[in-house]
Formats: sequence, C-alpha cells, structure tokens
Amino acid sequence: MKTVNKVSRVLIAVMMLVSILAACGSNSEPPKASNEGSNASPNPSASEGGKTEGKKGKISISMFDRGQVAADEGTYESNRWTKWINENSPTEVEWIPVPRNEAQSKLNALIASGEAPDLIWEYDRNYMTQLAAQGAIQPIGEYIEKYSTSYKAYLEKNAELKPYLTVDNKIYAIASKRGIDGIANHAMWVRQDILDELGVSAPATIDELIDFARKVKEKDPSMTPIVFNGNGHGIMRALYQAASDQWYLEDGKMVYARTLDRYADSLAFQKLMFDEGLIDREYITDNNFERSKQIWITGKAAIMLGAWDMPNEYRDMMQNVPTAQPVPLEPPATALGKTGLYQETPANIYVMFNSEMNEEQIKDAIAFLDWLIEDNWLVLKKGFENEHHKLENGIPQIINADVFRKEASYASEYAVIHQWSPEPSWYPVLAAQDELSQAYAKLQTISIETALKNKFRRDIAYNPDLPELSQLIATFRPIAEQIETKVATGGNAMTPEQGLEELRKEWKRLGGDNIEGLVQEWYEANKENL
Repeated sequence: MKTVNKVSRVLIAVMMLVSILAACGSNSEPPKASNEGSNASPNPSASEGGKTEGKKGKISISMFDRGQVAADEGTYESNRWTKWINENSPTEVEWIPVPRNEAQSKLNALIASGEAPDLIWEYDRNYMTQLAAQGAIQPIGEYIEKYSTSYKAYLEKNAELKPYLTVDNKIYAIASKRGIDGIANHAMWVRQDILDELGVSAPATIDELIDFARKVKEKDPSMTPIVFNGNGHGIMRALYQAASDQWYLEDGKMVYARTLDRYADSLAFQKLMFDEGLIDREYITDNNFERSKQIWITGKAAIMLGAWDMPNEYRDMMQNVPTAQPVPLEPPATALGKTGLYQETPANIYVMFNSEMNEEQIKDAIAFLDWLIEDNWLVLKKGFENEHHKLENGIPQIINADVFRKEASYASEYAVIHQWSPEPSWYPVLAAQDELSQAYAKLQTISIETALKNKFRRDIAYNPDLPELSQLIATFRPIAEQIETKVATGGNAMTPEQGLEELRKEWKRLGGDNIEGLVQEWYEANKENL
C-alpha cells in the first residue's frame, strides 16, 4: 500500500496543479512559457501566500550553474521555467547563478560585496552554520510561524528536519526532505563487457579492484582503468571509513578523519593507483572533470567513481560505444570491511535568508516557498503534463527523453524545496518508453538499491556547528589538500605515513587540540539530538 499511497499523492498533486493553473487562465493545461516576450504578472490572489493587492513582491535566489541550459533555451536567469515561475508564483523571482564547483567561494564574494541574493542555498549544513556565525543570514523561525501556511504544516509533519535547520536553538533555513533518490549519492560503475572480456567477476575487495585495474591496463595500455568525477576523492576515503572533513565517534571520543591512522590507508590506495597509472594522471588539473567524463563516455575507462544516477553519461556512452555495458558496482571491502559510500542526510537544500532582508521581503520569500512546496515543484521536476510527461497510474512518465533532456531536465534546479519521493520500482515507469531510456531505467533501479545497500558510516547526524571549527577547517583544508596531493602524485617525495604525520602537525599547529576539546564538549551537550 505504501507505493499506492505515494502514487496517489503524486496524482493528487498533479490534479491540484492543473486545477490551480486552470483558475489562473483560460487554458486547461499548464501555460507553456517561451523564450520570447516579457514576464507576465499573474493574478496576485492565485496563492494564499501572495499579496492581495498591488504589485507583487520580488526576491532573488542563488542557484547552481551546472552548464545544462541549451543555447536556444536561454540562460539560467531567463528561460521557459523562470518565466513560468514568474507568471504563476505569488512572488517574482530573480535567479543568480553561481558555478557549482565554486559555489561557496562565489557566494562568499557576493556576501562580502553586499551583492548577495535574498535567498542563498547550499547542500552543506556547515556552510549554513558558518554564515549564521558571521551574521550573513538571519533566523527565520518566527517568520515561518507568522507568515507560512504550507511549509509550516510540512515542517510540523516532518519534525525530524528541525535539528538540521537549527543553530543555537534558532531556525536558520528552510529545507524539504530528500527522497531515496536524494539520499543515495556517491556510487561506482563498472563495464560488465570488460569484466566478461577479461573473464573475471566484479571486484568484491579492494585487492580485486586493483587487480582488475591492472589487467585492464595490461590488455590495453591506451585505457585509463579508473576515472572519477567530483565524488571520486570522497569515494576513496569512504572505502576506508575516513571521509575527509567528517568527525567519527570512537570509544566515546570525537575524532577528526584527517588525523586517523586509517586516513593514511586511503592515501596509500590513491598513491598506488596514481603511481601505476590506474587513474588519470591529469586529474589534478581536471577541475571540472570534463576530461574524466570524456574518457568514460568514449569507452576508454573500465570503472567510474561517480554518482548513482548518471543518465547523460549513459546516453552519451551508448552513442559512442553501443556495445558498452556499464553496471552498478557495490563498494569493495577493505581491511575494515564493507561500508557504504556517501549518502546524504534527510535535509535537502538549505535555503537561507540574507540578513539584509526586511520583513516584507521575508514575507514575499515565504509566500514563494509556500507556493513551491504545495504542488508546483512537480512541474519543475517533471515538466508540463502531456508535453514532457504523461501520467501512468499517477506516476509522471517522460514522453520523449531527448526533448525532456533539452527542455526540462535543468528545471529541477528551481525546485529548491519539493516533495518528490520515488521508489526503485518506479524508474521503468518514469522513463520514456524507447529502448535506450528503458535500458537505463532498469539500471537506475539496480543502482539506487546498490547505493543504499550498505550504510554510509556517519556516527553523528551532522558535524559540529562551532564557529571556531569552521574557521580552523577553512584554513586547514587547503593545506591538507596540498599535502595529500604531494603524497598521491609526488612519487617518493612523501609516503602516506609521512603525509599523515604532516597533516597531524598542521592540525596541531592551527589549534586542533583545542578544537577537539570544544567538539567533545559540543557532543556531550548535544548527543541526545544526534
């Protein structure tokens, strides 16, 4: 019954959306915004959270620029979806893109210059606590209580989100829950056709993984056995239960990952792969991982350390190498046993309110977020009904994969809060019915189950939100990354053990001992909520 109930909720949401849109215009289908013409101003009474008279309010929101908007679609700032939002939302929204791989540095620059958008969002809770400590964002609990209807009810129903949104007993962000497709994150893929060609099984241990990579290199020296995107380093650390900036609880004591003995093991693994040419030797300068992606999609790699869901990479690979058979790979066991790769916490995007916003702007922002969480997120997730998707038993099924990829896939960036929560069995129904889409949909079901099969080690719900810790990490992280790069790529310049010794020395020099004491105090005071 669980699946039926979820499907029913999606169907009800879509029916509500169509009803609302029908009330806002003469057409029975959602309006199809084009890239021409100016933004229309809808009836201000179309949403309970909007203004009842006069010109509706205006807010600005940051967003990640992932380079996925086709030229003839427009830009992240102006396209069919931004226009649809402004035609239907109770609040006019201006979107401020920042590059995904430079998001925090760009946002920090905007904040420092006084040009930050009204709403700032990130996936990183630590970034929220950092901005709260700086006074760059403001607590909003009283405003949610005063002005919100839909989100307030949603938060009451999903009270487990509150600890993630809270700093010093004050709510500093709005967030919705992740579905399992948002909880699952990092993942590994392997070419089944290459496994078959070499006559070996999928590697189940780290030694088998290394042995497989060596066999790939021996058979074809032009191959790069293993490539990775921005998740790669996290995967290599998680295999050894030593995620870079994570805190672990061991024997009742809080310990920082980069100072643990096993962190040297993860460095040794990366160094071995680099020294033997089992990973791309140019990964250091591959800042946006476009080179790694090209190696993978052109069939020149056997393993990808990436994400559980990589639809574009799959389609591109099938165009280039139709005989390739990428399949999900369960994380190989190390001496520490088998562990899950990185999985997200329940809270999704943290939508934060600029401290410069006045109460009227806050009211406008909450009206927009209320409108979004009600049901309008669905259009941004799945496009327009009967144009980008059709309903099959209440599940929005993509009509044409190529059209959806170009016109609608990037729209999910605007659904900063939503209630999307699919189940693994949905993917063949959600996908377009062409052969390629269905082949990938079946892989999606396997991939998300594989990604969630082993639990990622997270000893506490979230890292300590101490300003002193944030300041230390901001200083320590680039130093640590330089040391780690020297270990991995410097040949005999530094062993993993020497690298760990250097990391510990720098940590101590910057006040790490004092921070560890503060973190332990924080844990003892908060462990009931962790």
